[in-house]
Amino acid sequence: MKHHKYLIVGGGMTADSAVHGIRKIDPDGAIAVIGEELHRPYNRPPLSKALWKDSPYDSIWRSEHGLNVAMHLGKKIVALDPANKTATDNAGNIYTYEKLLLATGGEVRRFPHFDSGIIYYRTADDYLKLRELSSQGSDFVVIGGGFIGSEIAAALAMNDKRVTMIFPENGISSRIYPRPLVEFLNSYYREKGVIVLAPETVTSIRTDGTKKIVTTGSGTEISADGVVAGLGILPNTELAVQAGLAIDNGIVVDEFLRTSNPDIYAAGDVANFYSPLLDKRMRVEHEDNANMMGEAAGRNMAGSLEPYHHQPFFYSDLFDLGYEAVGELDSSLDIVEDWVEPFRKGVIYYLRDELVRGVLLWNTWGQVDAATALIAEKKPCTNETLLGRIKD
Repeated sequence: MKHHKYLIVGGGMTADSAVHGIRKIDPDGAIAVIGEELHRPYNRPPLSKALWKDSPYDSIWRSEHGLNVAMHLGKKIVALDPANKTATDNAGNIYTYEKLLLATGGEVRRFPHFDSGIIYYRTADDYLKLRELSSQGSDFVVIGGGFIGSEIAAALAMNDKRVTMIFPENGISSRIYPRPLVEFLNSYYREKGVIVLAPETVTSIRTDGTKKIVTTGSGTEISADGVVAGLGILPNTELAVQAGLAIDNGIVVDEFLRTSNPDIYAAGDVANFYSPLLDKRMRVEHEDNANMMGEAAGRNMAGSLEPYHHQPFFYSDLFDLGYEAVGELDSSLDIVEDWVEPFRKGVIYYLRDELVRGVLLWNTWGQVDAATALIAEKKPCTNETLLGRIKD
């Protein structure tokens, strides 16, 4: 039995940030990190962005920082006993703790009826596997038109691969972008050589020699050297459920990131937290939230009592286009588009009941703080008052 003052379940960006947070308050308390992957903590965003633009693979690793942390890689916590403050891993090792952080992230959504060699893109190993396939083959199918699907399709196309995108919505990221931008992106991807099949579904995938044969709902068969899926994730709440913690679209935490058990915290993709800016509970699956929430959880585990009121931002790269965004991006909201150059540079505002709820900064950089401040004003806005409001 191994005792640590702080036990962190999960080995990703949130866990690494929590270590930094703990050490800013408590330089000496024993910390253990238990992660399922065999890799030490690394940054995920480059896996679908920078690594396909010639950034070296070694650039993803986060600093080992010499903070005296016991790293248990390739281990999975399979049982929690909050009453006795113990956690047991899949090798039978038992850890005791004073404070526990659940940074368990999410599990990729998978097709329920077929899984023939699909890369459900999320980890460094997924990147390495796809890189190897791309070095040997030229034809790829990307299933999904959201964040991961759109980024990976662009990344492969920029590396001279023939790419077919398949997704059930009408257009790329149609749930978040206004319709004119969605229609532009569909055309833009096609101009870049990507075949966009939308709305379309996948009914089967089979292996034929070295090829994967993807069959669509309309009966089209596509031969590919690799199939990548970005279907989103499901929050990994299994341990929290077992421990009797409150669950609602993730693990419910208070403003100090404590779960319904005051000695167990949660942060990152898995945590359902309250956003004062938007006056709602939410769960955010992006890098900024992992970094900021992880550090805040670490500080609070070590004795600080600081509310987590940060509103995370997120970003994406799509060929030579990109954006930063904050708040609610929902294409069903009222939308004001303020283009400097249509679909190439501008700001899109998302409103409900005349209040700005989200801002998309399309090829407009360095304005996240201004966008956040605008949402925080909570004052009625019109098309006229928003035009020109935020600029580069």
